[in-house]
Amino acid sequence: MAELRSWRHRRAPGEPIGAATRESYYGLPVIHGPHWHWPIVFYFLLGGLAGGSAVLAAAARLLGGRSARPVVRAGRYLAFLAILPGPLLLIVDLGRPERFHHMLRVIKLRSPMSLGVWGLIAFSLSAFLNALRQAVDDGFFGRSHRLVRGFQQLPDRALAIASTVPAFFLAGYTGVLLGATAVPLWARNALLLGPLFLCSALSSAAATLSLLLTRRSQNDRAEQALAQVEFLALTGEVALLEAVHRKSGPVIGRPLRHGAEGRAFAGARATTATALALHGLALLLPRRWRQRLELPASILALAGAFLLRATMVFGGHRSADDPAATFALTRSDE
Repeated sequence: MAELRSWRHRRAPGEPIGAATRESYYGLPVIHGPHWHWPIVFYFLLGGLAGGSAVLAAAARLLGGRSARPVVRAGRYLAFLAILPGPLLLIVDLGRPERFHHMLRVIKLRSPMSLGVWGLIAFSLSAFLNALRQAVDDGFFGRSHRLVRGFQQLPDRALAIASTVPAFFLAGYTGVLLGATAVPLWARNALLLGPLFLCSALSSAAATLSLLLTRRSQNDRAEQALAQVEFLALTGEVALLEAVHRKSGPVIGRPLRHGAEGRAFAGARATTATALALHGLALLLPRRWRQRLELPASILALAGAFLLRATMVFGGHRSADDPAATFALTRSDE
């Protein structure tokens, strides 16, 4: 009975959280933590890159005119190539291929994981069709074959429009997926993680496209448009990183302040803020000087995107293993 009472212990007003931890769960985790490891980090990174690239390619196709064609071309190919490893990474993380197959048998509208799998399939299809249409326009399959002429009938603008919804979904849903769990670090920031991952996806996509197009295209308007998109996305990312840091508090946010995850989060904030500062300065300079700043800024933006996802995945492990964080979340102690 003494053991039963200790498990039912309720923290008295003013009693430190640590005391409730010692007298209830003996420092053991209260919830089952996530099993995700490095494959999911890279899945989040490549999924965000693919979704962001598709968003930028569609916007360039619908709004940019002829000057934006290099962005459309590179964005469509990048979106398709970046999403190709996605199913494989999910299967590797699940451990058994049949688990991925079982998730395709039903659609659960209340399950973020189920919606994510079907969103991945919808995006993969749209990315394939857009990349195929682009490859046909680029003459990769010749010009005279009957099948090629059939592919040329695919409505280019309609494909761009149809790709926007799954692209936006893939770019931000991973953050929503994290927030829909009971892991304290993720649950506390449920309303922030979706917009944060979306901004990060757009900034990393714009950074990658800038790296691919710099010095290969003399289209100054396209390069400047990418730089402006990256600047705006980085601005949102920096603000949301600060909001996550503040909202997490000292207990739930312990993984963001200490250990390897804390160093990674500090690195994400530093690289993202530095990339933002370099882009802000580059937008004020002539083109030949601007390119010298945009190259390191884009590299730093990609580094920040990687560190953000690594921090959130492995910080979630630590947060789930910390009973004090669970108590702080459920009892609104912070």
